[in-house]
Amino acid sequence: MGLSAIQVGSLRIIFASFFLLIIGFKSLFLIPKFKWKYIAITALFGTFFPAFLFAIAQTELDSSVTSILNSLTPLNTLIIGVLFFGISFQRKQLLGVLIGLIGSLLLVYNGALNNPEQNYYYTLVVILASYCYATNVNLIKRYLSDVSPVSITTGNFVVLLVPAMLILIFSGFPEQIHLVKTQTSVGFILILGVLGTGVANILFFKLIQIASPVFAASVTYLIPVVAFFWGLLDNEVLTPIQFFGAFIILIGVYLSARR
Repeated sequence: MGLSAIQVGSLRIIFASFFLLIIGFKSLFLIPKFKWKYIAITALFGTFFPAFLFAIAQTELDSSVTSILNSLTPLNTLIIGVLFFGISFQRKQLLGVLIGLIGSLLLVYNGALNNPEQNYYYTLVVILASYCYATNVNLIKRYLSDVSPVSITTGNFVVLLVPAMLILIFSGFPEQIHLVKTQTSVGFILILGVLGTGVANILFFKLIQIASPVFAASVTYLIPVVAFFWGLLDNEVLTPIQFFGAFIILIGVYLSARR
């Protein structure tokens, strides 16, 4: 598409950073000084590492497969929360997470059958990214629940802006910006950075604050469903098993929301 995985990750962070600085600069002054260390840590786990890991995974895996594997985030959130953050959970929450996981496995298995040429070792990269997301959810719930979502999101990207710009410069991007295919790719990443990263993070952090970490992370179960419907617009075909897996995922989300 004209850009490397590293360039995609860097540009996504940069565009989201400028957008958030425009709408949320004043909110930075609302962050207590002692909270900035948590802002920096959540920036790394919630945005920096996943942005590059997912971009790398996309070089070998279909978007639908990547989105399916991202559905492991709620299960990882529960595991990390119980082991390191001492969160409590109910049986229905655990049941919901496991049911959603079964639905995701059905989708993964079916995708593997239909795409045997893909390098599934790269699924480990996506799983690592899901652990980063899971850690980020627990950190925000524990240490940043009293900070506004706009402040958290803007603070995250202020921390990441300079590193992302340096990575982009040393990736060779300045030498290829004149290419038409590069400029086209940059336009799409601009949309991804503003909507899929900037706006989405604000909404997601708000959800973390008003709900349990496991339920907040469970929204990732909807990502494969949305990805498959977008695939229909791109002439991808859904099998009956994939529809069944999506239905199971929705049941898991519902149960994980029960208190």
